Amino acid sequence: MKKKLALISRTSLRGQLFLWLLGPLFLIGVIAIYDGYRAARQTADSVSDRVLSGSALAIAERVFVNEDNALEVDIPYVALQMLTSSEDDRVFYRIEDAKGDFVTGYRGLSVPKSQLVLDEILFTTGVFRGAAIRIASYTGAAASNTKSLGFRVIIAETTNARSAIAQSILVRSLLRQAALLIAAAILVLVVVTRALQPLQKVEEAIGRRSADDVRPIEHQVPDEVQGLVSTINQLVNRFASSIKALENFTSNTSHQFRTPLALIKTHLEVAVREKDQDKSSEAIRQAHTAVGDAERLMAQLLLLARLDAVSKEEIQAATCDLTAVAREVCEEFFLRLSHSANENIDLGFEGAEPVWVFADQTLVQEVVRNLIDNAIKHGGKTTKIDVNVSRQQDNGVLFVNDNGNGFDPKFVTANTADVSISTNTSIGKGTGIGLSIVKEIVELFGGKLTASKTTHATGMVMKAAFKLTK
Repeated sequence: MKKKLALISRTSLRGQLFLWLLGPLFLIGVIAIYDGYRAARQTADSVSDRVLSGSALAIAERVFVNEDNALEVDIPYVALQMLTSSEDDRVFYRIEDAKGDFVTGYRGLSVPKSQLVLDEILFTTGVFRGAAIRIASYTGAAASNTKSLGFRVIIAETTNARSAIAQSILVRSLLRQAALLIAAAILVLVVVTRALQPLQKVEEAIGRRSADDVRPIEHQVPDEVQGLVSTINQLVNRFASSIKALENFTSNTSHQFRTPLALIKTHLEVAVREKDQDKSSEAIRQAHTAVGDAERLMAQLLLLARLDAVSKEEIQAATCDLTAVAREVCEEFFLRLSHSANENIDLGFEGAEPVWVFADQTLVQEVVRNLIDNAIKHGGKTTKIDVNVSRQQDNGVLFVNDNGNGFDPKFVTANTADVSISTNTSIGKGTGIGLSIVKEIVELFGGKLTASKTTHATGMVMKAAFKLTK
């Protein structure tokens, strides 16, 4: 029932197309009917005026000057019978001299004197005895052997026949236009319905989908609707990215927080049960450290969620100086290490010239921070870390080189010169999600993250390559 009502609803696309297509056609039909009626009236007037003028000329031929030098007329009644019709039209006539004095006929019938033109028939309209009339007037002259006198013949008839002819033509025109409009309405309805079928199929296809079905719409649609379908597909793709980001965040959160929370709980239980004050304080210190790790992990997870949901088009146009960003982060670590117990960690930075790359400054800071933090965590008690920024072909490259213990050998093959970091699960136990974040950031800007063994027995080189700006 709703679909049937939608055929004539002004809010439906089908209804609007129906109205917009038939509305102008209806207006054109009205104009055509009016023009047809006008043309019919002119045709009826033209035919009737010829008969009227013939009657006037026939009467004028019977006007003469009598023996008394006065105008006299012998009315040929055949001329008046020419004007009779089936519509009971009435005929009136008047003969007057050149001065306008009445000679014979209907005394009250007259025309304006300004219309007097010799040997010419003039037509006008008027009202006589309460009826609309059409008037023909002819001005001529009659002569005898001794005298010539001017005269005017005025003949009129009511307009019943003329109106009947015009109305008959109007009715036939109305019937033709109505038939045309009905046929056009049926045709437009069929064409519009058929043209909108692809949209109905798209609607039905979307309606059949489940809540987790985020595939793009691939139905064939007209070119005018292709832009709308493409926009819907882009919106669905963004929804899919958001859903995936939420799933990744939930998965990472549940997986990564399990260990630090267990450590915090264990250390606090030890601190509560331990009678030795020193051991209890050590347990509390370790719990505090675990809380700091959990805090850092939460920040990393939030950043990872942001990377999953970020719009690439909005952020990929950003640029920054890789050298300046790396130097700033190293200075941050210098201050942190100088106030901590990590006295055996030697952090150095090398890079002089600006290296501008396509990357967001805040995200690149996180890359440098995570790589240095990773080197510190897995480097052992005595670690030398070198941070270097340089140009290599079309890339700006960040190196973080350490001589520490490196990754678990089962995750970085020793005899492989260049090992690409793939996903979080392949980084290895104990590495956290820092390198996953680094990898996502680097690849977001079209770069690459790789891990290589150093020339020493232990140690790693982490290399993050970003595209140089022109």
